[in-house]
Amino acid sequence: MRLKKINAILSLLSVLLLAVHVGYNIFSYITFYYNPTLKLFTAIPFMVVVCGHAVCGMCSVFLASDGTDLIMYRKQNRGTVIQRVSASLIFPLLILHINALNLLKTFSSNGQLLLFFLVVILQALFFAVIALHIATSFSKAFITLGLLSDMDKKKRIDLITRIVCVVSCAAAVYSVVQGEIFMFLLM
Repeated sequence: MRLKKINAILSLLSVLLLAVHVGYNIFSYITFYYNPTLKLFTAIPFMVVVCGHAVCGMCSVFLASDGTDLIMYRKQNRGTVIQRVSASLIFPLLILHINALNLLKTFSSNGQLLLFFLVVILQALFFAVIALHIATSFSKAFITLGLLSDMDKKKRIDLITRIVCVVSCAAAVYSVVQGEIFMFLLM
């Protein structure tokens, strides 16, 4: 249980650091203001904490039996399945996200518009997968930490989290997609 509590703390810290990282990037793309030092300052602490969260999460799934039978209790564990599948999709999309600007620059300069827009779409998918992972995981962290036991409060937190995730994802997709199209296709 200690591993799960550490993971819950790391997950909540990840959400906070993600909000800072996404907030700065939305600002950067909308205003076309870029500060490489500030970008690294928002990205590196986030990456360190997320890596810790990912390692703890994988260890708890693969090494610690939590008594959950995902097949027998399908309806009850739908959120857990979504949480785990979205977590596994984050890694390949993260590699693309880290390399997106270089790929977009290469594809746009070579006139490879199909590949350019594929990267743009996969970036949007990356943001959506992260939002989905947070939306299915956020309240579970508070339950794991023993800070939430009322199921009515959990449902309200889940609703608020979903709304915040949808709005944040839409803002990130809009700002990044319009910024990338402007930078690489319209300039």
